[in-house]
Formats: sequence, structure tokens, C-alpha cells
Amino acid sequence: MRLQHIKNISSIVMLLTLAFTTSLFAQQTRISGTVTDASSKETIPYVSFTLMPSGMGGKTDIDGKFSMNLTGNDTQIKFSYVGYKTQVKNIKPATAQTINVQLQDEAMQMNEVVIRGTKRLPYRNRENPAVELIRKVIANKSKNRTESYDQVTYQKYERMLFSMSNLSDKFKNKKIFRNYQFLFQEQDSAKIGGKTMLPVFQQEKLSENYYTKHPEKTKSIIIADKKVNFDEKFIDNQGLSSYFDRMYQDIDIYENNISVVSNQLLSPIADGAPAFYKFFITDTIKDHNPKLVELAFMPRNKTDLLFEGKLYVTLDGNYAVQNAYLTVNKDINLNFVRALEAKLDFEQNPDKRYHLSKSNLIVDFGLSKKGGTGFTGERTVSFKDYKINEPIPDSVYKIPAKLAVAPDATAKSDAFWSANRPESLGNLNLQVYHNIDSLQTIPSFKRTMDVVTLLFAGYKDFGPFEMGPVNTFYSFNNVEGFRLRLGGRTTTALSKRYYFETYAAYGFTDQKWKYFLSGTYSLNNKSIYAFPQNYLRASFQRDTKIPGQDLQFVQEDNFLLSFKRGENNMMLYNDFYRLDYVHEFENHFSYSLGLRKWNQSPAGNLYFNNSPNNFFTRINNISTSEVTLQLRYAPNEKFYQGKIYRTPLVGPNPVFNLRYTAGIKGLVGGEYNYHNFMGSIDKRFYLSQLGYSDVTLEGGYIIGKVPFPLLDIHRANQTYAYQLNSYNLMNFMEFVSDHYASINIDHNFNGFFFNKMPLIRHLKLREVLSFKALYGGLRDENNPAINTSTLQFVRNKEGIPLTGSLNSDPYIEGSVGVANIFKVLRVDAVKRFTYLDNPMVSGWGIRARVKFDF
Repeated sequence: MRLQHIKNISSIVMLLTLAFTTSLFAQQTRISGTVTDASSKETIPYVSFTLMPSGMGGKTDIDGKFSMNLTGNDTQIKFSYVGYKTQVKNIKPATAQTINVQLQDEAMQMNEVVIRGTKRLPYRNRENPAVELIRKVIANKSKNRTESYDQVTYQKYERMLFSMSNLSDKFKNKKIFRNYQFLFQEQDSAKIGGKTMLPVFQQEKLSENYYTKHPEKTKSIIIADKKVNFDEKFIDNQGLSSYFDRMYQDIDIYENNISVVSNQLLSPIADGAPAFYKFFITDTIKDHNPKLVELAFMPRNKTDLLFEGKLYVTLDGNYAVQNAYLTVNKDINLNFVRALEAKLDFEQNPDKRYHLSKSNLIVDFGLSKKGGTGFTGERTVSFKDYKINEPIPDSVYKIPAKLAVAPDATAKSDAFWSANRPESLGNLNLQVYHNIDSLQTIPSFKRTMDVVTLLFAGYKDFGPFEMGPVNTFYSFNNVEGFRLRLGGRTTTALSKRYYFETYAAYGFTDQKWKYFLSGTYSLNNKSIYAFPQNYLRASFQRDTKIPGQDLQFVQEDNFLLSFKRGENNMMLYNDFYRLDYVHEFENHFSYSLGLRKWNQSPAGNLYFNNSPNNFFTRINNISTSEVTLQLRYAPNEKFYQGKIYRTPLVGPNPVFNLRYTAGIKGLVGGEYNYHNFMGSIDKRFYLSQLGYSDVTLEGGYIIGKVPFPLLDIHRANQTYAYQLNSYNLMNFMEFVSDHYASINIDHNFNGFFFNKMPLIRHLKLREVLSFKALYGGLRDENNPAINTSTLQFVRNKEGIPLTGSLNSDPYIEGSVGVANIFKVLRVDAVKRFTYLDNPMVSGWGIRARVKFDF
């Protein structure tokens, strides 16, 4: 079961869990209500309201609704909106109440009798001045973007703050926090996140940025980087930063799609925006030069992945965005997002066009959208020294990587930061770095993180040694029966150069011991689990394996994978002697060289037979000696490094893999000569409102005569979990090939259809669709049906082959499913379309997958 999203969030939970097991609702007195037009009875969005005399306030949402916490001395609330008369209502201090307000048109005369129908006129794009204006904004996008200039340089400041939010006084005053009150911050309770917050992560970056149009080149040089650093045995600090960067990307209003919390939302000025948004001209600001038009927008369907808010557009012929306010509807099909608010400010260039000068994005997360403790992330980005069409020295682009980090970036002094921050942080936020450092010295925090690491990452730390992973301690299968395993590995507390890992396992049915031992030498004096890796490893492993089972991000003897469908009684006993060299580069190109001595023996009902006429002529083992070269290139890849696996944060860039393996006969007992080539490309395609598709193209070719265990045994899945990269209705060892090509498409519609269905849309379900096709075959020399001298395929008791080759028809399966069930579950109905006459196959099945996503 591919659990990468669960591992992402579990790592964040490890960071945020201080020592609590429950969350409590903040108990505050609130005032709420709805603002409508006195004549039409329609709700009015974005009406300003202010509590008096405290002065706190806000705006109504897209449905005209508002809510606000009361202070002890507030007695009135004032409502104001352009084109309507200001209205003041009395309120009862310290008393929760509902106040519904009807605003009167400013032009209405009291002695007039105005009769209007209460039926809302249908919204139309045709002859709509707001739509005509937005089309002009869209038509002028290209000249208002950075890419319209020949050269651009600017300095960029970024700050990310992540906090536990909406904490109640009862939670704050828990016994465990009695001596740690310095951790908490107080803010205006009307702001996103509530009154009491507990900052747990902060990072600041300062970079010099360059852009050249001809030829197109970009360069970012991080000159300063300051962040909270946690103990690496608990948290991957670099991966945590990457994860937050993925969730809080730069907002470019001129892009067709804007990435927010790992999803893409359609921009209100995207080329196709008028088809998905409603636009309204709500004000004209004449005292600004140039004159601005305030343009409100809202989604036609409230559950779609769209924004709502306001744009301020210049009426100077450029039709540029001078200011933007973006939020989302409370009914949007986004998981765990309670509130989202983005503000964009633009400054004028010498040529009278505009550039982004500051952006602020705040997102509040919680299990419940109604309240309770949650997490709030805020990212602020400021730009200065923005220069256009000034020559950029060639030396800037000498290093080919788009992103470079100055050697002393993390060593900048407090005085440097004070001088280079565009705005002062304030004493509370300045203390975040010191507070988290102090927190990590507290014994109770250390104990809590130790327990959380055991539960989520699967390892128990004992200083120089850690034991795990715990999910492999117990499993079972038809060959080994009840299986126990115990193991662990050394940590950087023992050495930053030398690492050792081991485990021992015992099967109570086959009564055999399995074990593993490895020693690794780090060539860059860094942890071998940290990027970039550069190490040399020697290892020996004796263990079982299911032929054709190729798992990602999960151990093969994971307890959850013990539950399988059909017959699962064919396995291999393997002895692996390995020597591996791995070298990764900062640009995410990597290569590895490996030497492997491999002895494999059949287990269970699997057998090796080289005679088609004598069923009882068996071979006890197959021995090979191999040399492998593997290349990988993943441009701009982001990932989180867990205790066991590196979990990629999928982005728009492709990932390339190429592997070459040579079998050498006569080398330390190798019995076969062959050459095995494999290549793959993985890429995610974003299709705006139609969701996204993950596409994998793969192919392989083997040169040489080899027995079937050395052929490409295609990835099968006989568990009840839906596996993205396996064939979910193919049996283990059902198909082998010496040449093949495959395509795998997994598409997520993000609720595009369900969002339009009454009743169903409130469940926030999402549609998924997959298609997998595999074409391959065997040359005559590797086909036992033609070449009787090669190893025969496995047969059942009736003499029917259980293993075979693909003929002229491809193997095809597809699925239709529903995702986001209870926000974490995906269920697929899988259909197999070909080779239905093979023994013991199913034409269809139900598979489930746990997937955490926003």
C-alpha cells in the first residue's frame, strides 16, 4: 500500500505534537448574522463591519454572512458598503447574539415606493460590463508579466511561520505547559487562527533573482537562510522546508492555475475564467492614479477548486492588477482547510506597468471546519530593488543550476537580518527561534517526540542505535507461516562516517532463519539518509521474496501486506551479496554502480524444472553475478526524507530513470551472460479544473538466453490494496517478458463531476480513473514452449502453466473509483479486459487505498 501522503503528514504531526492527546474548543462570545439588500433581499458579499468602541472588524463572506468575537466593552456594530447607507446596530456586551442587517440603497428616497421583484435575475456573461473588463485584463496579461521584459533583477524576502492555532485557555493552562508559557502568542481573535497560537516552525530566506528573456534563463541565489532546526533523529529539516514550500508556493495571479496546499486553483484572470467565475463591478476608485475598478468575483459552483474575492484593475490601458484579495468558499472541496486568505500588492514600474511587491498567504487547517485546535501557516513574500531591462553580467549564469545557495547563507548574523528584513518581525516572532531551541531541551518534549517517532516512523531511538521498523516485527505468509523479525541500525550519534544495519527473522512454518547485515561508509561526512547521498555500502541478505512484487515506500514484510487474495504459495529464498556506490548531485541527477552475487532457490510451490518431459527433474538454485549502472534525473524534485524511504512531493517536472544490468558468466559462480535494459519516465500533467493525470511510460529489453526467474517478471498485486504502479488483477508470476513496453495513467478529477451533483457534492468526494496497458513477449530462445532446453514455466497440479508470456494482445486493466471518502480513503472497482482465460484470474475486483491529501 503506497502510504506516502500519510508519511508526509505524520512527519508534520511529529513536529507539532508537543505532549497532548486531545484538543479543546475555544469558548468565546461571538456575534454573527447575514447582511442583505433591503429591496431585493439578496445577500451582499464583502460588506465592511466594525465593532465599537474596540475597532475590530472584518468583511462578510461571499454569502453575506459574518461572525466576530466580542470584547467586554463593545456596544455597537457598524456596517458600510459602497452604494448603500451606513447602518449601526446596538449589541449586548458579552452576550452571544445573531444580528441580521438590511442595507438600503443610498439613492433610495424615503418617500418613494419602489416595487422590485424578489427573483434574482440570471447571471449572464453577455453584455456584462464586469466580464468585458475581465476579458481586457486577460487580453493584456502577457505585457503585465515579468516575462514581457528582456531582463529583470530583484531581491526577494520570504518568511514562513507555522503554528498550532485556536488554542483554548484550558489547553494553554494544562499542567504540562505550566512552565512553558513563553511558547504561546496572543493575537487579534478576529484574525485567521484565533486568539492564542503556538509557533512551531519559522524560516526566513533572502535571495537575489535574475531573469533573461533571450535566451530564456532564470537564476536564484539564496544569500541568507535562517530557520528553526529540529533534532535530525526526529525531523528532516530540509524535507520539512520543502514540504511547506510545496504547500505555500508563490502566487502569480497571471498564471492560469495557482498552486495552493498541493492543489491547483484556477486564477480569476485565467484564459477560461469567465466560464467558471461570476464577476461584478463593485466600486470605482477615482482618487487613485491611475483610476481603479474594484471587481468582485465568485465561483459559479462553490465546491469547485476556485477562488473568490476582489481585484483592483487599472484603467490606464494596461488593465493591470494593482491589488488582489483571494479567499475560498467555505464549501470548497479542499480537505482540512478552515480558512484561506491571500493578499497581493503591486508597485508601478518606470514604464507605468506593475510588478508584485508583496504577497501574504494564510491558511488555517483543522480536522473540523467548525472550530477547535488546528494549525495555521503564513507565508509572506516581499520584493525590492526591482530593476527592468538592465544588463545582467554573464557570470551570474555560469553555474547551470537555477537555484544556488551561498556558502555562508545559514551563518548570517542577527544584525544582518535586522538590516535586511523589509519589515521588523516584532519581539514575539523574533523569539520563535530561541523558543523552539529551548523547547528541544525539555525532557518531556524529548520523551513525547520519542514516542511519536516510534508510532509514526517505526523506530525507537537508543542514542547510537535505533530499533525498527516496528511494522515488520510480525507478519505471515503461506510459506513461512508466522514470521517474527527484529532489527535496527546505527545513527549519527555513533558516527557520521560509518553506518550499520541488521535484522533477523524466523518463519515458524518453514523453520528457517533470515537475516541481513550491511555496512555503509559516507563519503561526504553526512547522514546516508540525507540529500545529497554519497556513500559506499557492502551488504548480505538471506530472505524470502515474492517474484514480481515490487513495492514502493513500504517494507515487503509489512504486516498489512500479509493479507492477500488467491493462492500465495510461490516464493524465492534469496542470498544477496552486494557492493553499491551511490552518488547524488545538487541538481537532482544521480547515478549508482552495483555489484551483486545472487543465489535464488524456489520455495513453497515454486520449482525450477529444465525438462518438459520429466516433471520431477528439478534445479535447486540459480546463481548469477551482475554489474548494474543506474541513472536518475529528477529536475527540481522536492521530497521528505523519512526514516526508511524518501517520499517525493509530486510536481510538474518529469522524472527519468535508466538502468543497465549485465550478467557475467563465470564471475564468482555466475551461470548466465545477459544484458538487461530498462527505462521509464514519470510525469504529472495538470489539467486545470479537470484535475491531473500521473503518467508513467516504461520499457525494457533483455539480450541473451536466460531462465524465466531472470526475465522481467511483471509487477503484480494480490493484496486488497490498490497499488498505483502494479497490475492489481494480475497474479504473481503470471507474465514474464524479455522485451516490453507499458503505459500507466492515473487520473484524479478532483471532484469536477461530483461537485455539480446535489446532495453528493456535500460529501466532498472525488472521481478517479486509471488505465494500464502492457505489451511484451518472449523471443524463441527464452520461450520454454519453443526452446525446451530452457527452464520450464511453473504449472499447477493439473499441468496447466501458471506462468506465461504475453502474445500479440496486450494486458489491459482499468479502474473507476471514488476518492476522498472520509477524507483519506480511495476505493476502486478494477476491471481486467484481457487474458481472462488464464487460470485462477479474476475479471474484476474492489481495491482500496489510504491516501491523505488536501
